Amino acid sequence: MIKVIAGEKGTGKTAQLVEMINEQATTDNNIVCIQRGHRLDRLIKYSVRLVDLDEYPVEGFEQFLSFVAGICAKDYDVTHIYVDSILKITGETDYERFAAFLEKLDGFLGDKITATIICSRAIIIITTF
Repeated sequence: MIKVIAGEKGTGKTAQLVEMINEQATTDNNIVCIQRGHRLDRLIKYSVRLVDLDEYPVEGFEQFLSFVAGICAKDYDVTHIYVDSILKITGETDYERFAAFLEKLDGFLGDKITATIICSRAIIIITTF
């Protein structure tokens, strides 16, 4: 299952994400949070696996999907993946490619992993997966 939190910059999406992650972390130790930089490091509970994508050569939706697959291959027990600012992380701005990425990601994750993704721009149409 994929949940997309979309909205303009400064509307509280990241604060909502942090709250969701910390709430889930009280009962689950199999959580991964992917970000660029270290802005969430002190806001997220220590049991959450934080990944700074600045440390990896990932660009575009296809490479990001492969990166997520690698995380799932290494940590087969992952139940939740949270992504802060998907468009910044991938460097993509095409919403049709974003929709195609979401379909591929949903097909890969299936029912075993829940993904929550923040998109820092207004999206006119959001497809539910």
